Amino acid sequence: MTSLAEQLRRLALPQSDPSLLSRAEAASLLFDCKEAAAVDRDTFFAIGCTGLEELMGIDPSFEVFQSSLFSSMSKGLERSVQSKAVNQQLNQNISLFLIHLSPYFMLKPAQKCLEWLIHRFHIHLYNQDSLIGCVLPYHETKLFVRVIQLLNIKSPTHKWHWLDPIRKPGVPLARGTLITHCYKDLDFMDFICRLVAKSVKVFSELPGNSAQLRVLLAFYASTIVSALGAAENITDSIVSMLLPYIQKGLKSSIQDYRAATYMIICQMTVKVTVEVSLVHSLMLQISKTLSKVPSLAREGVACLNLLLQTQKGDNLGKKPFNYLCNNPELVTLLQGLSEGYDISPLLRYLLPHLVCSIMKYDAGKLEREDHIYISHLEAILQTIPLEKDLDHLLASYPKALDAVLEEHLEGATDQADQNLFHQFISLSQSCGKYKFLEDSDTSLLLSLNHPQPAVRVLALQHLKDVIETSKEGFDQSFIEEAIFERLKDDNRDVVMSAFSALEIFRKQVNPEIVVSSLLNIFQRADLSKDGKWYKVLERAVEILVKEEILKEKKELLDEAVMQLLPFMVITNANSKSSEWKMAICLSESDLCSLHPLLKGWPEALQAAIKSSKPAELIGAVNKEMILLFSKNMTSGDPSLLLQMVDDLICVAETESDNVKQKVTAHIIGSVLVQCCCDSQMKESYFSVAIRVFRFLDEKIRNLKACHPAEVRYKQLGEEGTWWNPESLNQDSQNYLHLLLGLFDLLVCCPDQLFFFFSLLFTCKVHVKDSEVLFKFLSILWTYSFNLSNHLNYEVNAMLQTRALYIGYAVLVSQTYQKKKQLLSPSSPVLFGAIINGLDGGKECTHSKFEILTHGLFAGEQFSLYLDCIITKIMATLFEELQTQPKQKSQKKKLSEALESILDCVQNPICPSYVARSLMKILHEVHGEMILSHLLPALDRLLEKVSKEPETMLKDEAVFLHLILGKFNEHSATLLCKNQQSLDLFIKSLHAAKKIYEEIPPFQITALGQITKPFFAAVSDGMVQQKLLKVLFDLLLNCKNPLCAQTISSVFKGISVCAEQIVTELEPPEKTRSLTTVQQTRRQKMQQQKKPQEAELAPETSHFSWQRVMLILELLQHKKKLKRPQALVPALFNLLSRCLEPQASEEENMEYTKQLILSCLLNICQKLSSDGSKVPADVLDKEKFNVELIVQCIRVSKMPQTHHHALLLLGAVAGMFPDKVLHNIMPIFTFMGANVLRLDDTYTFQVINKTVQMVIPALIQSSGSVEEVVIKIIRVFVDALPHVPEHRRLPILTQLITTVGGERFLWVLLVLLFEQYVTKTVTATSSTDKDAVLEADTEFWISICCEFNIHSQFQSMMKIIHYLTELPENKEGNCKTKRTCKTKLKNQDGQLFNVESHSGKQLRHFKFLSVSFMSQLLTSQSLVKKCPCYILKDSSFLSRLLEDVLHYINTVASSVEGNADKPTAKFWRVLLSKSYEMMDKVNALLPTETFIPVIRGLMTNQLPSVRRKAMDLLNNKVQQRTRWQKSQIRQLLELVPELIAIVQCKRKEEEEEQAINRQTALFSLKLLCKGFGTENPMPFVPVLKTAIDLISSEKEEKNVMGSAFLCIAEVTCTLKAQTIPQLPRLMPALLKTLKNKKELISNEIYLLSAVTALLKVAETLPHFLSPYLMDCLLQVVRLERIVVEFGPSSQINVRVTSLKSILATKLAPRILLPAVTKCYSEVANNRKNCVGPLMNILKEHIVVMEKDHLISHQSELTAFFMTALDFRTEHAQDDLEEVGKTETYIIDCLISMVMKLSEASFRPLFFKLFDWSKTESTLKDRLLTFHRLADCIADKLKGLFTLFAGHLVKPFAETLNQLNISKTDEAFFDSESSTEKSCLLLQFTMDCLHKLFLYDTQKFLSKERAETLMMPLVDQLENMLGGDEKFQERVTEHLVPCIAQFSVAMADDSLWKPLNYHILLKMRHASSKVRFAALLALLEVAEKLKENYLVLLPESIPFLAELMEDECEEVEQQCQKTIQQLEVILGEPLQSYF
Repeated sequence: MTSLAEQLRRLALPQSDPSLLSRAEAASLLFDCKEAAAVDRDTFFAIGCTGLEELMGIDPSFEVFQSSLFSSMSKGLERSVQSKAVNQQLNQNISLFLIHLSPYFMLKPAQKCLEWLIHRFHIHLYNQDSLIGCVLPYHETKLFVRVIQLLNIKSPTHKWHWLDPIRKPGVPLARGTLITHCYKDLDFMDFICRLVAKSVKVFSELPGNSAQLRVLLAFYASTIVSALGAAENITDSIVSMLLPYIQKGLKSSIQDYRAATYMIICQMTVKVTVEVSLVHSLMLQISKTLSKVPSLAREGVACLNLLLQTQKGDNLGKKPFNYLCNNPELVTLLQGLSEGYDISPLLRYLLPHLVCSIMKYDAGKLEREDHIYISHLEAILQTIPLEKDLDHLLASYPKALDAVLEEHLEGATDQADQNLFHQFISLSQSCGKYKFLEDSDTSLLLSLNHPQPAVRVLALQHLKDVIETSKEGFDQSFIEEAIFERLKDDNRDVVMSAFSALEIFRKQVNPEIVVSSLLNIFQRADLSKDGKWYKVLERAVEILVKEEILKEKKELLDEAVMQLLPFMVITNANSKSSEWKMAICLSESDLCSLHPLLKGWPEALQAAIKSSKPAELIGAVNKEMILLFSKNMTSGDPSLLLQMVDDLICVAETESDNVKQKVTAHIIGSVLVQCCCDSQMKESYFSVAIRVFRFLDEKIRNLKACHPAEVRYKQLGEEGTWWNPESLNQDSQNYLHLLLGLFDLLVCCPDQLFFFFSLLFTCKVHVKDSEVLFKFLSILWTYSFNLSNHLNYEVNAMLQTRALYIGYAVLVSQTYQKKKQLLSPSSPVLFGAIINGLDGGKECTHSKFEILTHGLFAGEQFSLYLDCIITKIMATLFEELQTQPKQKSQKKKLSEALESILDCVQNPICPSYVARSLMKILHEVHGEMILSHLLPALDRLLEKVSKEPETMLKDEAVFLHLILGKFNEHSATLLCKNQQSLDLFIKSLHAAKKIYEEIPPFQITALGQITKPFFAAVSDGMVQQKLLKVLFDLLLNCKNPLCAQTISSVFKGISVCAEQIVTELEPPEKTRSLTTVQQTRRQKMQQQKKPQEAELAPETSHFSWQRVMLILELLQHKKKLKRPQALVPALFNLLSRCLEPQASEEENMEYTKQLILSCLLNICQKLSSDGSKVPADVLDKEKFNVELIVQCIRVSKMPQTHHHALLLLGAVAGMFPDKVLHNIMPIFTFMGANVLRLDDTYTFQVINKTVQMVIPALIQSSGSVEEVVIKIIRVFVDALPHVPEHRRLPILTQLITTVGGERFLWVLLVLLFEQYVTKTVTATSSTDKDAVLEADTEFWISICCEFNIHSQFQSMMKIIHYLTELPENKEGNCKTKRTCKTKLKNQDGQLFNVESHSGKQLRHFKFLSVSFMSQLLTSQSLVKKCPCYILKDSSFLSRLLEDVLHYINTVASSVEGNADKPTAKFWRVLLSKSYEMMDKVNALLPTETFIPVIRGLMTNQLPSVRRKAMDLLNNKVQQRTRWQKSQIRQLLELVPELIAIVQCKRKEEEEEQAINRQTALFSLKLLCKGFGTENPMPFVPVLKTAIDLISSEKEEKNVMGSAFLCIAEVTCTLKAQTIPQLPRLMPALLKTLKNKKELISNEIYLLSAVTALLKVAETLPHFLSPYLMDCLLQVVRLERIVVEFGPSSQINVRVTSLKSILATKLAPRILLPAVTKCYSEVANNRKNCVGPLMNILKEHIVVMEKDHLISHQSELTAFFMTALDFRTEHAQDDLEEVGKTETYIIDCLISMVMKLSEASFRPLFFKLFDWSKTESTLKDRLLTFHRLADCIADKLKGLFTLFAGHLVKPFAETLNQLNISKTDEAFFDSESSTEKSCLLLQFTMDCLHKLFLYDTQKFLSKERAETLMMPLVDQLENMLGGDEKFQERVTEHLVPCIAQFSVAMADDSLWKPLNYHILLKMRHASSKVRFAALLALLEVAEKLKENYLVLLPESIPFLAELMEDECEEVEQQCQKTIQQLEVILGEPLQSYF
């Protein structure tokens, strides 16, 4: 299904279901769907009613549905067209019915009822949830499936879609499916719980509800409990969802519901652990409501018990305990439960609380509830067995127990009582381990630990009985602990008893622990001291052997055998001794058969015993043991041999004073030695031998005399000069290890004789001659220097020293020839000694020198060796060899000696550690000879590194590093002489592989040798070049960052000649380099020449740009560079190659360009560190190709390239300014086009630096500074749109700061204006222009704010001068065509070229300039800084003001000159802007300066100037709030000048004059407002002048308007001083207001006049009486005028305020006569003004005081009597208009009525009543009175009934007189008689309606009711005014009146005649009357509600007649009426018809 379809499906309503529209099929429960379609509705209804009647017979509660769902009206109800409210009510009824139906669902009647509901109300569509809830308990029946098949639940998103699978097959729903869905879908679980809760609520109101709820509650319990059981884990969501329903269940009094809740609680708590707070809450609820359903008390207590059993029972509080104790049956329940269940959890909670409650009080102060606690506790203790340590709870209260026991004991005097007491005490300690044993007076626990062994034995026997009988009260851990503790006992009997217990209990104990405990007994037992332990050990062996785990676990068996081995050794030959017996016992046990070491021992032992004599028995047995054990070890599994050796050694090493242990150690040693001597062992011989030797080594050293272990001899296969451990095989190495160990053992032996024989034996066997001996000794001398330790042996300093002494002794005894042979250069003896002499530790230094001095070098031929070595500082020696003049023979001998050492070192057979040590000694000896001798070793090792690096030894690696160390400045010359040395050094530079982690690669060491001295010592430049080439190649190819870093460091350190770098940078194929191009040539020619040069020098394919890049990277920060200028041509050559198209196509060359530029910059900084010029002999400027740099910038799009190029240009600008000068414009053009677009800090800094460096240099070298600067600024301005916004300001600020702000800021501004006028405007849409201009202006102001005030003022003055010099128009005459002083021939040098721009642009430019200056003058920055600046120098500001005024004059003259041209408007606007600018300058002026300036301007000849001056004055006065007295005095002096302007009659244009006069009046108004209060006198002439103005008829209206406003202000200010002027002021003012046409035509004029009148009325209300009537007339007239302006307009507000002032500020004695006169004036002529006048009077009455009202009541009454005659006087006028006016009058009268007392009002009312009847001809008065009565009734409500008694009969008569069915005479004589009659009827009925409505005092008596009844009812047939009027009158007025009339009667005796008369109207001939009667009847019934039942019988026949009325409308209305009556009365009426 698509998403749209899914959305539509969700939005679909049930009534749109297609099944409802189907004619062929219909949903049905009892019939087939096709059959059901053929059955009619009546049949279904009959089926449903039958079913309901049957159900009512079963359950009377169904009766309520008979009148709703099963009523005859429901047959015609179609719910799809009913309202929402009807459907909601219907759903409630259906849901309730289905709940009632659910218990009987399987019965046929219930199914019949469902059939009707499905057919009529479509419950399978509308009420799916309720239907499923009804049938869900029967989910395992087929009928349930039948219901589900009716539902449309196919959609996967449907709530009940999970039931869809059972629809098609028709099989019942599996219970498992239901349960699974229940715990997976919490909404469904919630649905079940809600269904149950709702059903319980419904049925709980009915008696005998348990049977009806049984099925549902059984379903509920089984489903929820099963779901909780089936769920893997119960989540918080499930618990939180169930809790509310659990609470309801616990509170319910329905037994089954509570039982189900208990089951759910139990299931939930078993499955999940909940919070303690929830446990407490559940306990509280259960215990609290336990007594609510006594039959379930047992189940409730069981539930509590389970809850405590499964949850944490801490801190549960006392409340549940209290509720439980209040249940008298508690103990009975507990007793009953304890018989079948464990109730200890509940008792564990109850008992402590019971005890605590009792302990609170003394026995004498127990309250009633405490007696309950005591009785409960006694009953529990007596009747319920306390299990699971509950009986120990008393231990928690020892003090209480002691107190009770003590008290009881004092009272127990009888022996019998004391015995009983003793038994009681025993009871408290009678269980388990605390139980007293019979044979001892203490408990089991104490007995087990008793000091007497006998007691312990008894305790163990008791424990054994406990184990055998499985008594309760003993936990396994206690028994286990007790047995194992006693196994550790020191008494044999106790241990034996423990054995007995263990044998019984063994199965329940971990066998490993058993074995461990048994072996511990053997460790403790010493049979030699106490032979009686034999029995114990024998028993232990028996138990041990039985353990099956020994067969399964080899490690445990090994441990057992090794621990028992000493007991198998015989140390006592007496066969009766316990040791003998133990050995025999062990040999006969099964252990020997289990372990391979003991294999055959029983037989061997027996054989030895039989064959040996008693005296020799011990030796023979032990010898046999040694032989057998060694044989078993060597012949057994080789894989187990090493482990067995280790185990035996471990046993032998155990320290003990025990003879047996010592003998065992000897035997084990012998066994191990025997193993080593066994010829059968081949594989692991040396491994075993080394282990055995290590073991015996320590033993032998500790023995005074011993026999050496015989180590098998093995001849070393090496016959060379050295025994080299590095080249020996594994066996040889092991052999040598043993030999070293043996030697170490022998030489440290204290027995000299033994030492001699042993050494002699060793030498004979292993070292046959002196040469071999010295080879062996040389190993001892040198092995400590070995880093690899191939022999796995440590030669310590002591052994080394002893070996040296032995060597010395042996050497002394040798013959001369032998000595000479031994000390030959090839012998290891000499170099071993040298190493020891010079590279040993402190420990053996003394001995070494002693040995070396006393004979090692005896003989003349060795004196030089001795010399070399003894000196200790060989470096000094060989330095002397080179420097000091010595004898040639001496030198030769020294050289030979050194060569001998070096030959030995490089000899391959020499061990690498020896060579390394010798090299370490020679680390300070340098030179060519040293290096040349070491070259073979270097070659050999490098070859090994390259081919077999894994075989490289650590010593060899260090040796190689030491050789490489010889490449230094002393041997560097060899590289130039010996090609091999250079090749090997280069080869070492390529040795990049790392052999050992801690040793750096050889490459790094070799690189480290290339230091500055070394590189300088290589004298041959070609070798240096080669080394550099290797370095660069390595850098190119290396992948190791460490290598790259090292090369970089090396290159940084050495001093290189630039020519060598040039060679590396330039490819050999490139014979020609691109030299510099002539700087005068154009870029075009250069580009044309490039292809030609490219042809001459074609690019080779293998030219490595990457290599070049790496060299350049090294170069860019290179400091030690000789003649760096030599690199410049090569770098420019590379740069030109980068710019060639081929190079760009091959790869991205940007980074290369950046490197080249960086290197060039580095060179520039080297040549000129301070940026000054460079001499030509150092660097020729022709070699510096600036054009190439610029081209590089132009071609590149990368910002980083631009950065580098600009930095370089900045540096070059100082060195070669003229070179940069020729390229300045392209540079800045490029910066405008590209660089400024970039937005990053680096670019910004580069541009700043370029501006700082290049521009000053250009300005200094340029003749025409302004021209250059304008060009540069123009470039930046043109680039500005491309610059990021936040960078614009800093760039331009830097630029102008560099060129000079005071001089050139204005140039920048002018260029910015020009750019806006010429470019920005054309590029901007018309809608955005304002926003763009605003943003640009803000930016321009921010630029100005970066500079000081002086620069800003100067720039403005220069701009004004520039604007003045510009021509007026483009097409002006020659005179006006003046140009700027800075105009140049070149157009770029001009600021605003008039010729190249249009006239419109020129005008825009001028306007923009002036506008900007105006805004700049108001900028915050300038305004803040200005005061400080003015204090220092105010001349600039005055000069600026002069310039502005000068410019204003210029513009003003242009205004006059262009008045008749199309541009006139522009000039006027420009002049206005100029004035604005002057305003801003004036705002900056101090007030003292400002006022004289203004005074002068006000006398100017030009009207515009005068007006502008006044505007400035107005702005100043409005802006400032505080003035000094002197300033106020100066300002007041301006008043006469302003009056003169107001009165002025110049000959200029009137419009200008009028504006000026208005401005002057406004100025006077402001001055008066600001200063008039304190200085009133100067403004009296102002008032007179203004009155003169408004009195003049010819004066212009705008001026008069301003005069009115001025008068308003002056009047407010002068107050009483205005009174003398009122006789002139008020007439003029009122005269103005009378001229309606002028007022309407000019809104401002009208507003001004009204404001003036308002202010006068506010200020002088008590002086207006002479003019009051005219004022009132004008005000009421004005109100009609201002309506057009809207309620919120200023005029409306002012007029309203004026009315309010007149109404509230004047006294009644003044106002009322004026109102009376005014009314008489307007009543006839201006009727529409009556309303406003009445409003004024109404407001006045509202605020009148009570006394005034009483005193003026007669006057007011007379006025209202006159006013109420308005309708009579205007009888022929439009009724609607008259009615509106009358409304105002009545409202006004009512406002007075509401303030009158009853006594005052009653005569007034009767006077009005009489007034209405006085003249019969004036029937219009009746109309007014009835309306007035209606309004008064509405206001007075219930009070009106006090005065209305006299109105009843007149009203009745009026009703009859107006009823045309009763009379044909017209009531009114006028033409509009009918309309008036209808109005009178309406007012009368409305008045009566209100009387009835508010009648609370029984006003409507029987007589009055009878008087009014017929006149009112008869109005139903009064067709006065036609059908439409009749219908409106009936529905709106008559029917409500009659209905309320019936309510007011409140008497059923009167209701019947009223009802009957209405019913009679139903038989009227006119259908309209019948229809009206029905309406009246229905309304009466609605008002009377159930009271109408008494009137119903007589109404039925009449209604029945109308049911068949000939008029269809009447018939329909009748049906509606009946339906409404049914609803109102709650009874069906259909049966009556």
